[in-house]
Amino acid sequence: MKIITTTSVDLASMNIRHKLIEHFEFKEIEQEFDGAQVYRWKDIILLTTDKEMIYYDNLDREIAKQLNITPEIIIFASRHSSQQKLPALTTHVTGNWGKAMYGGKDESLAIAEPIAMKLALLKLNELNDLNWTVCYEATHHGPSELDVPSLFVEIGSSEEEWKNEQAGEIVAETIFYVINNYTKSHNFRTVIGIGGGHYAPKQTKVALNSELAFSHIAAKYAHPLSKELLIKAINRTSGRVHGIYVDWKGSRGETKQMARNIAEELDLEFIKD
Repeated sequence: MKIITTTSVDLASMNIRHKLIEHFEFKEIEQEFDGAQVYRWKDIILLTTDKEMIYYDNLDREIAKQLNITPEIIIFASRHSSQQKLPALTTHVTGNWGKAMYGGKDESLAIAEPIAMKLALLKLNELNDLNWTVCYEATHHGPSELDVPSLFVEIGSSEEEWKNEQAGEIVAETIFYVINNYTKSHNFRTVIGIGGGHYAPKQTKVALNSELAFSHIAAKYAHPLSKELLIKAINRTSGRVHGIYVDWKGSRGETKQMARNIAEELDLEFIKD
């Protein structure tokens, strides 16, 4: 089963949930999850919890326990917050390159689904008639302890945007499209992203204009990275990793060289931007 997770403590999440039920014929089934009604459309389950999703480690196990369902993928419909209050539509995988400040565990990475994130980025960009920023975000926050691929698709970055019904429709349509198409054949090449800012401007531009699909992205503020953690990012990626992409000016020297060495060691393409 494919899982869409929402939470009642998040205005954007509830906005997206409402649009999913309104436009895509999700129907109530005779099950509850965390005390809330479960909805279903074909092989897609729509859940609502009363917990902050970034702290929901082992959600896949809880789904199996409460619903007797084995998730294939989990898409979190969520808000994005920033001090700049940038109107934005974003997607990313979760995890922590260092200390876990907002959920998850220290130096722990969720399993990335780069094809799904690439499709989300492309569809958000296609549907974006709000003239908002559309971008990847670097890997950050929890949950990081999940044994199935997952991704966040978010509305940012303040209450005004979280409640915007048009944004809710865009993200709902994007999630529905992604969850129905990510397993199909695509001519994408998966890469790990190294360097740049949190909103991954170079990685976003490259993904929108080439066949590259990004898995985990380690922004410059997360450097220096250890060799073990970069290899973990490769291993915690669904499907084959073809290369390592480095924002050269946006990376620290020791991390750049380490990434080059790992690419050579593992026979991966090394892409220097």
